[in-house]
This record gives sequence, C-alpha cells and structure tokens, in this order.
Amino acid sequence: MFPLLPSVRPIMKEYALMFVVAFVSATILPAQSEAVLVALVADGDQSPWALVDVATAGNSLGSATNWWLGLFAHRFMHARWFPVSPARLLKAERWYHKYGRWSLLLSWMPVMGDALTLAAGVMREPFRSFFSITLTAKLLRYLVQESPRPAAGDGHRRPPLRRRPQGAD
Repeated sequence: MFPLLPSVRPIMKEYALMFVVAFVSATILPAQSEAVLVALVADGDQSPWALVDVATAGNSLGSATNWWLGLFAHRFMHARWFPVSPARLLKAERWYHKYGRWSLLLSWMPVMGDALTLAAGVMREPFRSFFSITLTAKLLRYLVQESPRPAAGDGHRRPPLRRRPQGAD
C-alpha cells in the first residue's frame, strides 16, 4: 500500500532515537546524546547535518522542559521526585543572578547546564531569549563535536600508510 514506508522506517527510527536521547540528556535524567550522535554519524546511513539538527532540536526542547519546571521549582523543590537538590538549585540561581542570561551559553555542559536552565525558569527569564540562547549554545556544541570529523564513507579518509619495499632507496 505504501511502497516507500519500509525504506523510511529504519532511518526514522534512528532520527527518533537521536531526538529522544538528546531530549532526555538535556533534562535531569542521565543520557549521552554525544555518544549516540557519534555512533549514528559513524554508521554513515544518515546525513550528519540532519542528525545535528535533530539532536539540537531534542536537546533544546529538553532544556525548555527544565525552564518550565523552573517556573514551579520553589513549590516542588523539596519533593522527592524533583530533579535538582535545593543546594544545587541555589548555586545555579546565584550563578544565574551574577552572570545573567548569557550564562545560558553554558547550557550545553553536563549537570551544570541542566541546573542553569532550571534556574532560568526560576528567575523568570523570558522564554524567547532563553530559547534563543540555549538553542544557539546547543547547536554550536554539536557542530563543534561533528565538524572536524568527516562522516564514514564520504571519501575523505586518508589512504593507509604503505611500507617501502626493502632495498628501495
């Protein structure tokens, strides 16, 4: 009935995997979007740039979730399920208060970035500026990670070194 569907499905699964892992890694749950991105790019079946776009979208939306949670942080801060300890939240709030919205350029960093995005919600950073800065930071992180490495099978690999035959001078 849909002849293209079988060929699209495996690729879409890998993009969906990239999105979900990037989303989760931007929240308080442990995940490694960088490792998944490297593996999928090395696989060579998908466009590295599309994977970077998908990872950026997922990671940015995960940070937006943290920002939204930050709006209610003080209400739920002592709940068992709340993702950030009161001490870590206070430290992030101080950092955010001291350096302002531009501290969100560090939102790509593990652990600290999650707390910063949460603190941005606590401090009532306007969503438009929050999202613009975090999107930029996360895109730059993935671009830096993937730019120097050519994708597998793209013809930019170095030829293997060959030994000189014995007696050749």
